[in-house]
Amino acid sequence: MPEQSMVPIDQMLPNKLPLVALMGRPIFPGIFTPIMIGNPPDVKVIDDAVSGNALIGLVMLKNETENPSITDLYQVGTVAKIVKKINLPDGGVNIFISTLKRFRVKKTLHVQAPIAAAVEYIEDEEDNTSEVKALTRALISEMKQISENNPLFSEEMRLNMINIDHPGKIADFITSILNIDKAEQQKILETINVRKRMEQVLVFIKKEQELLRIQKRIQKEINEKIEKSQRDYFLKEELKAIKSELGMATDAKSSEYQRFKDKIDAFKFEGEIKETVEQELEKFSLMEPNSGEFTVTRNYLDVIVNLPWNDPPPEVFDLANARIILEEDHYGLKDVKNRIAEYLAVRKLKQHKQPGSQNQQQSKNHKGHTFGRSFDRFPVGSIVCLAGPPGVGKTSVGRSIARALGKEFFRFSVGGMRDEAEIKGHRRTYIGAMPGKIIQGLKITKTRDPVFMIDEIDKMGTSYQGDPASALLEVLDPEQNYAFRDHYLDLPFDISRVFFIVTANTLDTIPAPLLDRMEIIELPGYIDTEKFEIARRYLVPKSLEKNGLKKSQVKYTKDSLYHIANGYAREAGVRNFEKNLDKIHRKLAIQIIENEESKSNISDRSDIADHSAETPQPQLSFAVDKKTVEKYLGKPIFPEDVVKKADKPGMSLGLAWTSMGGDTLIIEAVSSPGKGELILTGKMGETMKESASIAMTVARKAGIEKYSLPSEWFEKNQIHLHIPEGATPKDGPSAGITMATALLSLLREKAVTDRLAMTGELSLTGQVLPIGGLKEKTVAARRNHVKDIIIPKQNLRDLDDIPDHVKKGINFHPVERFEEVLTVALPD
Repeated sequence: MPEQSMVPIDQMLPNKLPLVALMGRPIFPGIFTPIMIGNPPDVKVIDDAVSGNALIGLVMLKNETENPSITDLYQVGTVAKIVKKINLPDGGVNIFISTLKRFRVKKTLHVQAPIAAAVEYIEDEEDNTSEVKALTRALISEMKQISENNPLFSEEMRLNMINIDHPGKIADFITSILNIDKAEQQKILETINVRKRMEQVLVFIKKEQELLRIQKRIQKEINEKIEKSQRDYFLKEELKAIKSELGMATDAKSSEYQRFKDKIDAFKFEGEIKETVEQELEKFSLMEPNSGEFTVTRNYLDVIVNLPWNDPPPEVFDLANARIILEEDHYGLKDVKNRIAEYLAVRKLKQHKQPGSQNQQQSKNHKGHTFGRSFDRFPVGSIVCLAGPPGVGKTSVGRSIARALGKEFFRFSVGGMRDEAEIKGHRRTYIGAMPGKIIQGLKITKTRDPVFMIDEIDKMGTSYQGDPASALLEVLDPEQNYAFRDHYLDLPFDISRVFFIVTANTLDTIPAPLLDRMEIIELPGYIDTEKFEIARRYLVPKSLEKNGLKKSQVKYTKDSLYHIANGYAREAGVRNFEKNLDKIHRKLAIQIIENEESKSNISDRSDIADHSAETPQPQLSFAVDKKTVEKYLGKPIFPEDVVKKADKPGMSLGLAWTSMGGDTLIIEAVSSPGKGELILTGKMGETMKESASIAMTVARKAGIEKYSLPSEWFEKNQIHLHIPEGATPKDGPSAGITMATALLSLLREKAVTDRLAMTGELSLTGQVLPIGGLKEKTVAARRNHVKDIIIPKQNLRDLDDIPDHVKKGINFHPVERFEEVLTVALPD
């Protein structure tokens, strides 16, 4: 506050002053204020000053430091008179000072504490113009606005500000009470010209007013939020009271509890399930909503009430309609369609055999649930494995089966899965635990008898997290899955009504116990005639629609579709066939758009004004023939004239079975001088290497005994046996007779019968052993234009499984001994 008594005119200020360093902010002249001094050297300066003239110099530090020197101080400060001193218990002092005048340090008398200096006193440069008066009024007016909106400004401060009559002192007083940076305050202290000082202070006042406006706006927004939250609180309390009067749930937790209770009561659980669910529901009612366990229990109850515990409605079976749906969606697949027809027939027959007794027995014993095994309604043969190469329609046939049966469909893939919790769920010991895929699927489909498709079952892995294949044993076992226990649910649930369809590319990697639980239906690859029908009926319309074309715009010739099948998509499936169709249709789409844009540009440039006389342009259409196919797809990947042939001595044509379907393999053998070695190349596996050794022994024996070859020839020559495409791994027990035939062809210097392929394993005694995958191998042989196939006699039964249109034009030669192979392959 300003000093109340004026300094006498005759008082002389000394030219030498002890200096006290200020850490906070500078103190302006004309101020009466207390200061607390704690630094011992400064306390001594105060004591000496009180015993003398009671005058000290107050100078602000440039930077805070513990032991300041005069170089750490600003050059301009304020001289002050000590009015009163109070000693403090900690050794410091509290003084009341009255500041008198500005001064500038002229000469240093003592650098370190106690700091002393010779000073010169500064007089204000006054300018009694109308501009200064206007600035004075502006300062007082602006400060009134600030003081009225700020409770920190007392009434006494407002009065003192009005009573000050000197413009410079008004600026000093306002600066001392404004909340501005200390460096800016020091700058104003050093400003001698009163007008400039007032202009600077006015700028700071404007900044302070802007801050106050922002503060006021923020305070208003906060108050509005508080008022809204208070209003919402009171409304919620009123709503609770109304709900309480009406007997309704008064909060979210009560509402959830009531929902869970109503659904659980409707299920009419018994035994273990009833006891567990009621315990969880009771626990849920006692928990605080903010606890972590509350969320875990709520999610658990939510899963339980959303599972289909009740029996589904009686099934309506329509065998004829199911056949129609399957025929509409897929061409061929006779085994799959027959199996679905068998399933429906059995279900319908059992339904007719026991009319009414099923539902009555369930109601009596289980009250809508299956808590024990019920043999009279167990679905017979409801676990099917579709095995075949990629692209033959295994996944898509699952949806068709669900549609034909009129059931919900749920699909998930287990390819690459390494955690058994994906199948059987996580144990409910932490936040975020989830049920397994089986329970999730039942929750999504909301029925107990859906169609479940488990894709890529042959590609599961194992890790430290468990073995998913072992977890599937319980899921796919009819003797166990009527009381399946998910780790998360931890309650018995009947999944025996689920129709499981699993898919695999190969059966070799599926564990034997898991394979034993499934009925295997093999889907062989398609030959060109089948691909033609599939393309004509399904792929072409689907691809046209996908690429925005109409059926009337694109017409394929028969030769063009056969050319795509044989020249660009010779694999077992039709996936590449569809990709090639998409490629053609995308190029046709470009032509159509370019044609439309060209016509549009011509129309825009035309000078004809009467558009009403224009006739509609004809729709652009395409006839896709063999040349068009090559124009858009390039040269064929598999030229028609490139067929694997064994037309030289030392060559034979074998048949192989892979995860991609059947294939043909050329076996090559050459001899050169050596010491009787057998060299094997072509990336053969261990089983095939053993077959090659057996083939060499059998061929050597036959060459010596039957064809009178000298035994010395084998001691002086080495034989190199090779299978081309060396980058591709090859293994399996079905190439024995093929390798032995190639070796004897080399020894006799005679080529094998033209267009002859063979498959069969060979024993040391010359017996031909059975093989697998005959259907796929026959399809591959047909694609390679083979006319004769040598097969083991024990595989004759497999010929019945091969469609007639695949066997058409092929002669099968069943053999038991290697001598019979030679009769066909290398006749005398």
